[in-house]
Amino acid sequence: MAALNDAQKASRDQFQKQSARYGKSHILANVEDVAALLDGVSFPAGARALDVATGGGHTALYLAGRGLSVTASDITPAMLENTAKLAAERGLSIETVLHEAERFPYQDAAFDVVTCRVAAHHFSDPRQFVAEAVRVLKPGGYLMVIDGSVPDGEPEAEEWLHQVEKLRDPSHGRFIAPAVWARWVRESGLELVECATTPFKQPDLEWYFQTAATSEENRARVMALVESAPESVRRAFRLAVEDGKVVWWWPRLGLLARKP
Repeated sequence: MAALNDAQKASRDQFQKQSARYGKSHILANVEDVAALLDGVSFPAGARALDVATGGGHTALYLAGRGLSVTASDITPAMLENTAKLAAERGLSIETVLHEAERFPYQDAAFDVVTCRVAAHHFSDPRQFVAEAVRVLKPGGYLMVIDGSVPDGEPEAEEWLHQVEKLRDPSHGRFIAPAVWARWVRESGLELVECATTPFKQPDLEWYFQTAATSEENRARVMALVESAPESVRRAFRLAVEDGKVVWWWPRLGLLARKP
């Protein structure tokens, strides 16, 4: 793996520390969103899949369960170790490869599908990730991206969420609006199949803090942002307090594109 830039190092170090939280009990272990997005896609016999920034490996294991030959990649060694263990527990065979999301060590047209789930907001250059995904896809192959997002045309809400996420987890990069993702995909030469957001409830801000090991100082700063959030933010994210817990609804992007 090439020398990492500062953003990549921050992501690697953050998830190396927090990798144990991303196992089979994590909220992302529920892969119904992946199944729904790939529901209409049929893969040829012997199809190969690349899951980028695999994290807990849940998407990779779903694809392996569908009979694909899966390569799970990540920038964090501990994540790959945990993914391999979880695969073994389920009797599934996957390959794990350590590399960054902006440069892949694979030949052109090597995969039938490239997936990335709830990770692109950490990438130092998500547009370069798209370019690399296109390069390694076979003609007729698919790119699937699921990630947190922000509403199109809501700059105040976007900036507020960026501040919150950066305080909660300094390795956070930026959530990207659906219109921007769609433009990048089209400009890369892919055909857009689906690009939409669905509301996904974040159950509790305290849980979110624990997941990222947020410092007490930054927790206080986030709470100040919550208390002073403008109406556009409260409307866009349905920010509220329920049973004494701060909750909000994340716009979750589901993107599927096909290489002609």
